[in-house]
Amino acid sequence: MPLAALLSPANRHDSLFLEPLLDAVPPVRTPSGRRRRPAKLHADKGYDDRKCRAACRRRIKHRIARKGIEAGDRLGRHRRVVERTLAWLNRLRRLTVRYERRADIHRAFLLLGCSLVCLRRLEGRF
Repeated sequence: MPLAALLSPANRHDSLFLEPLLDAVPPVRTPSGRRRRPAKLHADKGYDDRKCRAACRRRIKHRIARKGIEAGDRLGRHRRVVERTLAWLNRLRRLTVRYERRADIHRAFLLLGCSLVCLRRLEGRF
């Protein structure tokens, strides 16, 4: 399930927005009723940077693949979750092709799409 969503320009690298995205993740209610943040973050080699590792170290345990050292297939099953969620969002035509010029309208459609993914997941349709 999507925990947080941010809009970023297409000409900026995703790793620049890791810290604001980590701050946007709210605490999630566990089955015992407590509220806590997710325990671990899995990221691919695109996030192998000192700034990303430092941002994670302050907030969450991280498993970031290292460039030139680790094979990319070791994160496959964890990466699949992210790619599957993005595929669910790409089913929504307004998100696949950006028709809106204003960022606030596009962000509203993104949050609506995340809500639909959560609803369908709770209903058992995904």
